[in-house]
Amino acid sequence: MTSTVVSLPRERLAQILADLGERARAHRFEIAPNPAVGAAAVAADGRVLSEGFHQHFGGPHAEVEALRALEASGARPDDVHTLAVTLEPCSTEGKTPACTDLILRSGVRRVAVADLDPDPRHRGRALAILGEHGVDVQTYGGVAPLERVSPHFTRFNAYERLRRPRPWLVAKWAQTRSGHLTPPEDVGEGRWISSPESLREVQLLRGRVDAIVTGVGTVRADDPRLTVRFPGSLERPPMRVVLDSELATPPDARLLRPAERGEAGGPVYVLCRAGADGVRHRALVAAGARVHPLRPGPDGRVHLREALEWMWRFGVRRALLESGPTLLGAFFDAGFVDQIRVYTGDVVGGRGDTLAPLLSSYEWLERLDREVGPDSVLEAFVGRKLR
Repeated sequence: MTSTVVSLPRERLAQILADLGERARAHRFEIAPNPAVGAAAVAADGRVLSEGFHQHFGGPHAEVEALRALEASGARPDDVHTLAVTLEPCSTEGKTPACTDLILRSGVRRVAVADLDPDPRHRGRALAILGEHGVDVQTYGGVAPLERVSPHFTRFNAYERLRRPRPWLVAKWAQTRSGHLTPPEDVGEGRWISSPESLREVQLLRGRVDAIVTGVGTVRADDPRLTVRFPGSLERPPMRVVLDSELATPPDARLLRPAERGEAGGPVYVLCRAGADGVRHRALVAAGARVHPLRPGPDGRVHLREALEWMWRFGVRRALLESGPTLLGAFFDAGFVDQIRVYTGDVVGGRGDTLAPLLSSYEWLERLDREVGPDSVLEAFVGRKLR
């Protein structure tokens, strides 16, 4: 890595990086477990020519967005004195190509980085690659620290998580004001709580995960499709995973039917305990499911960690849990839920169990309360259990 004296003051770059870091946090719930990152192309006089942010999981990285915006503005790469990035650019290909390759192709000759990748397998690697190709790299430690901008990413890269990797799990549910997941029989056909605006937002969320996870109880009670529909992306629909210890999923369940016009559904995987009924196994395979036996847990049911580690081996990095209170509670009790999105509709009362006690039992980190249509939405990362 080389270092040269440049005309653009460090104080100005530090200010730009700090501002990018704060604004990148606005996307934290959409991009987790990935870090919130901002990037800006800066002219020699300190003007920001363009900027970009990593806005959703699986989407373009901040460097890509900033360079695209630069091209759209009519500016040239020669006009860029420094590309400022809040986190060390990625140096390996994942859902998107490596940003180091993009930077080298762009012709940018200087890069300012606020913090390094915490993963010991990649830490400093991008800086070395850029330096080896003649790009002047400067670091600005402390101006946009990862611990402040993306604390969820530091937790995802903790030693225990790296040692036994499992997907980032987002638990999503809709509830009434009393915390019931099922409304009164005279509301929403006895089924729907969320507004149309919330339902559209959920389709976006479904299109931005690698897997949708549910339990056989939900399949039998609600017969869901678990597909992606507009305005969600239909290009790469997530796999659909059913935890079904005894293979009680009906072979004629709606999620096993072919996708209808205007929707997309990934393959259906049914995870059961080893030794489950062979006749049911064959019937589900004939219906189009992919059945995978796993080691059971102490309760004789599918072991939740085994299920998550199986998903990780299949390339799942971000999963959406859409299930009833029993499976939701089991995942929470096991400490496997990383993030929540809870839609509370304008409905009073309800049937069945309420999740109000669960919501009062945990510390919610970086909590965001917002509204969509007539519904209120709670988004947060899961902290320690309070009781």
